[in-house]
Amino acid sequence: MTIKELTNQLELIAPLSYQESYDNAGLIVGNANQEITGVLICLDSTEAIIDEAIEKGCNLVIAHHPIIFKGLKKLNGKNYIERTIIKAIKHDIAIYATHTNLDNVVGGVNFKIAQMLDLHQVKILSPKNQSLMKLVVFVPVENAKTVLAALHEAGAGIIGNYSHVSFRAEGTGRFRPNEFANPTIGAANIDEEVHENRVEVIFPAYLKNQVLAAMYRTHIYEEVAHDIILLENQNQEVGSGAIGELAEPMNEKDFLHFLKQRMNVSVIRHTQFLDKPIKKVAVCGGAGGFLLNDVIAQGADIFITADYKYHEFFDADNRVIIADIGHYESEQYTKELLKDYICKKIINFAVHLSGTPTNPIKYFY
Repeated sequence: MTIKELTNQLELIAPLSYQESYDNAGLIVGNANQEITGVLICLDSTEAIIDEAIEKGCNLVIAHHPIIFKGLKKLNGKNYIERTIIKAIKHDIAIYATHTNLDNVVGGVNFKIAQMLDLHQVKILSPKNQSLMKLVVFVPVENAKTVLAALHEAGAGIIGNYSHVSFRAEGTGRFRPNEFANPTIGAANIDEEVHENRVEVIFPAYLKNQVLAAMYRTHIYEEVAHDIILLENQNQEVGSGAIGELAEPMNEKDFLHFLKQRMNVSVIRHTQFLDKPIKKVAVCGGAGGFLLNDVIAQGADIFITADYKYHEFFDADNRVIIADIGHYESEQYTKELLKDYICKKIINFAVHLSGTPTNPIKYFY
């Protein structure tokens, strides 16, 4: 299997178009057409990670965090980023990152945290808008099922837990071909009326090209009358953070003990207790402070995230408990998430979880 074939599989669950504007997910170093000898999964790409990949015979490193965020003008080894890339290139090792695109999907990083905490009824905390489109196309009645089947095959018509979702209404299409036309139905310079279906389907915006290709491939008209509409609807499958509920409420201190044990953390920075049970839990791997208003609006009892600054803790304002468990700690199980997905889809090569510690933060007790 080539690197491109594997990364295509990863991008089915975490499309690159879902990454944030500041991000740099995707293939950062390497040839996409190279055959894979082994995969090493890590949170951060470092020189030590490349050494581990060499030792284990892996020519592909899959990291959560991109090694490059900003443009590089020189590669002379003056910092760890340049040294890591030089070593990867020298040893023909590719580096691929799946970052905020994996954060922003159902089943991604935040849903893994929710799974570790046994949360139920988990959903996206802050769904995104303008990530969905609607196709409206006018099709002769006898051709409508064929076109719809192709649109569904291309990924259109999925809403939450429902697939093959569409709307059809019958009406009359009217047109007049000119002398240069080659109409499937009708003749040049003669008005024609056809019994048609108005077909509507919703699809993720990043699938636009393949959905349109499916429409053109199966529609019988020379000129296909259709509309593409960008929707403001919230996309419940894409967005930041996650929120769910415990099966049974827990008191605040017991929950923090539970959180430490499940997330394998040694210390939690948190705001003061509110003297009420913990039932609804919001989570965001990495720096999630930007979601606090959504957390409060959703009625969460506690917000588990990382990278909170001193003054930002005041923003809780006795409305929710903020629990900062550390950036690395909040995302560490992303490695297992990626390995499980790859091993379910592909078993042609060895997949290793990195044993190299990459957390730059150390704790003194």
